[in-house]
Amino acid sequence: MKKFFVAMVMFAGAYTAQAQGIDFGIKAGANFAKFNGDLDSDGITSFHAGAVLELNIVPNFSVQAEGLFSSMGGKATLEAEGVEGVAEDINLDYISVPVLAKFYVLPETLSLMAGPQFSFLVNDADDLDAESFDLALSGGAEVKIIGGLFAQARYNIGLTNVVDSELTGDAKNAVFQLSVGYMF
Repeated sequence: MKKFFVAMVMFAGAYTAQAQGIDFGIKAGANFAKFNGDLDSDGITSFHAGAVLELNIVPNFSVQAEGLFSSMGGKATLEAEGVEGVAEDINLDYISVPVLAKFYVLPETLSLMAGPQFSFLVNDADDLDAESFDLALSGGAEVKIIGGLFAQARYNIGLTNVVDSELTGDAKNAVFQLSVGYMF
């Protein structure tokens, strides 16, 4: 019963916030990820999912923040001294928080967005001793389809090294995302 009450309060809060120029939604999609830099990497396909919050500032401008679980990485060959490496998928899971300025090119239909993305490592499945924080620059576009349904395409280019190691050299996340979502 307690969970039901909490859910009802959150639901009512979302509708109240929407009336004040705040929209809340969910989204999920595919990540096409690889590493840029010295580390020779091929792409891997993974996923992202989470919540979206859009604060409408003026008619054609808003700020959109998201909280996403996002799996990134690449297919790379790691070679230790005297040992020839084998190409393997390197998966790094993050909680990503993009904060994007959103400009509506076609009001209520097409928008362009850009801003920083702050990612916090939650799982290093390959024991690479990856850095716990990743900063990226994000840019992309969104199309509102019908009702609250939307589709997004975004590219995130890493600004910080994923691993501080001689084994990998300079390696930064690079992720192309395709998403679908729904604003309540």
